[in-house]
Amino acid sequence: MKHLSIDIETYSDIDLNKCGVYRYCESPSFEILLFAYSIDGGKVHVIDLADGETIPPEILAALSDEAVIKWAHNANFERVCLSRHLRVDGYLNPASRRCTMVWAAYMGLPLSLESAGAVLGLEKQKLKEGKELIRFFCQPCNPTQANGQRTRNLPRDAPAKWYAFKIYNRRDVEVELAIQEKLAGFPVPDSIWVEYRLDQEINDRGVRLDMTLVHNAIEAETRSRADLTHRMYALTKVENPNSVAQVKQWFNDHGLETATLSKKAVAELIKIAPEPLQEVLLLRQSLAKSSVKKYQAMEACICADGRARGMLQFYGAARTGRWAGRLIQVQNLPQNHLPDLAHARELVRTGNYEALGLLYTSIPDVLSELIRTAFIPREGNKFIVADFSAIEARVIAWLAKEHWRNEVFSTHGKIYEASASQMFRVPIVDITKGSPLRQKGKIAELALGYGGSVGALKAMGALDMGLAEEELQPLVTAWRSANPAIVRFWWDVDRAAKEALKNRTQTETHGIAFSYRSGFLFITLPSGRKLAYVKPRICINRFGADCVTYEGVGATKKWERIESYGPKFVENIVQAISRDILAYAIQTLKNCFIVLSVHDEIVIEADSQISLDAVCQQMSRVPPWAEGLELRAEGFECSFYRKD
Repeated sequence: MKHLSIDIETYSDIDLNKCGVYRYCESPSFEILLFAYSIDGGKVHVIDLADGETIPPEILAALSDEAVIKWAHNANFERVCLSRHLRVDGYLNPASRRCTMVWAAYMGLPLSLESAGAVLGLEKQKLKEGKELIRFFCQPCNPTQANGQRTRNLPRDAPAKWYAFKIYNRRDVEVELAIQEKLAGFPVPDSIWVEYRLDQEINDRGVRLDMTLVHNAIEAETRSRADLTHRMYALTKVENPNSVAQVKQWFNDHGLETATLSKKAVAELIKIAPEPLQEVLLLRQSLAKSSVKKYQAMEACICADGRARGMLQFYGAARTGRWAGRLIQVQNLPQNHLPDLAHARELVRTGNYEALGLLYTSIPDVLSELIRTAFIPREGNKFIVADFSAIEARVIAWLAKEHWRNEVFSTHGKIYEASASQMFRVPIVDITKGSPLRQKGKIAELALGYGGSVGALKAMGALDMGLAEEELQPLVTAWRSANPAIVRFWWDVDRAAKEALKNRTQTETHGIAFSYRSGFLFITLPSGRKLAYVKPRICINRFGADCVTYEGVGATKKWERIESYGPKFVENIVQAISRDILAYAIQTLKNCFIVLSVHDEIVIEADSQISLDAVCQQMSRVPPWAEGLELRAEGFECSFYRKD
């Protein structure tokens, strides 16, 4: 036996989607119902554990045998569930696990088994009736007179459905095998599986949560919402102050017409509304804060040992391969700017609601800023938080060979000041932290690196920062004039991608290779990793010019045809290389107790002897495939997670 393909069906009274697999498996009610497997691509067998059948001894042995490669779709689920089923100490070693979901993601395909199979046009597709069967057998049911007041459906309660469920279980393994066969010519590199193993170890490790803070934050939010709702009602007499429709109608009736009460719309209305209406808008703004959802997610997924697990999804971000957030969604935590963060945290932690109300204008704002601080190290340990400085700006400068930028990164690193100096021909010493020119340099750097124009500046908040409409186009022109090598890089990439697709050949520019094969456009990065674009075509865009289109998950979150061009490909390339640099740093620091990676940041739970400088020095090591890249990592130590 060399390969074992697996799919399981399970029961637990805990909501898997809200709590994650680690918490799901901790329920006393958890059990594996069905175990389907195939040895080396052979016939699929289904073991009916719920009906008393047992897993064969040789299969049980293989589950712990590192010489046997175990395959599953979303293999983390099978591995964690089987760890609980086998009662292993901790979790089964992820080193011999392989995941067809990761393989699908690597190839630019949808992550779900059903959608991946559909896009690949497999002969055998995932059975659509599975969702209803899962609801019936894998989750608690409501007691009714018709079902004899039972709270769970067993095989004997619906034998025909149970038979269909076993067919569904078998078909999932068959689809997994078909995906492996279909993609056999495009194997995932071994280096990616090494990264996957490290990712699984980090997810298994988890991070400790301060549940006293979490519980009291939820209580503070509940009290704050009640107070805000009461004040809103007193001012408006609206029957339900939390109803968008009712509040919007109230504003319209009082002469402030608005089509929406979105966060951005309310912020704009606050600037122009007369004082009585402004107060209501401020209350609406506070009521719309949703920080409590993060705290509730923490409550839902906390494991018995006080740690939350499974918050990172390997290869979760489409096209770049970056990590994505799950459960608590650590990739989009609010920033913290409170100067007295530790004091505010202690007030919430001790339940001092009255002091919170006296000292802070908005309790929801305070709770939002404290979300990060709920992550804490073990007793006697500290967090080391280290991240890359301006990683994307450094990568694009290195790729494009924009020499003045590389000189900035090899010396003082003040890219906003240097960019303004280059754009406006002003000595850099004259551009201070608060100067308008630095502000223009900053907004240009953040908005224009990937072909953005006036619209990108607006989306980045240029008008809110005080820039006038007539200043925006000159700002775009100035930035592009100051960065000719980057602009040239955009269009060199555009030409290379089109040529590879039109001529079914391999092209190269700036150390990036483009090729077409078997219905995929591949972009090979300096690391050797490939980005894949499904079913690419040359089409005509709205300007009447050739462009590349491909299939993927678009802005609508649906599988659709997406239009791309040079700067957009450059954005994918730069973000993917930044991801590879982070993955290299994780491998460099693998002997440290890494508990989180957030964007370009690594969080390590460390004892007092671990040196911050040593961590940053190791993290700053340039991968061997990125010679000449000016890389720099900076960090700090803390007793709870925060932004520096």
